[in-house]
Amino acid sequence: MVSRLATHIRSISANGGKALGVFVTSGFPTPSDTLSILKAIDQGGADFIELGMPFSDPLAEGLPIQHSSHVALAAGITMRQTLSLAAAFRKQSETPLVLMGYANPIVKYGISNFFRDARSSGVDGVILPDVLPELDSPFLMSARAEGVDLISLIAPTTPDIRIAQIDELSSGFVYAVSVTGVTGSDLGSKTQIQAYLERASVVISHNPLMVGFGIRTHADMVEMTLHTDGAIVGSALVRVIDTLWADQLLSSEDRLEGVKSFVHELKTGSMHV
Repeated sequence: MVSRLATHIRSISANGGKALGVFVTSGFPTPSDTLSILKAIDQGGADFIELGMPFSDPLAEGLPIQHSSHVALAAGITMRQTLSLAAAFRKQSETPLVLMGYANPIVKYGISNFFRDARSSGVDGVILPDVLPELDSPFLMSARAEGVDLISLIAPTTPDIRIAQIDELSSGFVYAVSVTGVTGSDLGSKTQIQAYLERASVVISHNPLMVGFGIRTHADMVEMTLHTDGAIVGSALVRVIDTLWADQLLSSEDRLEGVKSFVHELKTGSMHV
């Protein structure tokens, strides 16, 4: 089965562009705001959207996304609500949508039930940083049975032989973590990152290659996509949302326009939408 997500990213690369993936946590800053924020991200020009599934112990996340997850859980967001938000977004847009989260809530929900409901909600793929990509994984088997991409991660410490294995098992794209750290980390030595991404781009042949963690600006995106098909931004947008929603003088429209403008600037380098 041809991955819609991979096809979409490849078509952008074929036209000389770089794909932009944008992350936001479901239920943040409130459950009632998420759908409007998804629409604003879409209107800003994101090529695909990652919707975070809140979890109490998000091990790959830095403080901004940890905070957003805690806020969402405190507001009572559930997995079913997150899937309903995905379905509501899908009714209004064909932009690919990916869920990102952790194994524990999916095991509690039921692995096969989760992938079935993700597919029926219009979800294209799922990213689970704490699930190892192995052929006999119940996550991988359930994802494949439902035609949902299971997107796996590589890091600067991942040897070439393992990168090749991950490439064979993944679909949608391979997610290259830019640094051996958590989301929102500083990029550090860009020379070392470029060498790692170039190495990965040579090994990976089945999937597009996306890079994430620590990318905050259009300039970061341009620099980090020299050897990749695109970049993913999460913590930077979560910080923007936090700031916009904390400003009591802003209207709902102004806040959403701020999200839209931020995404547009990431994609194009220009504030004007």
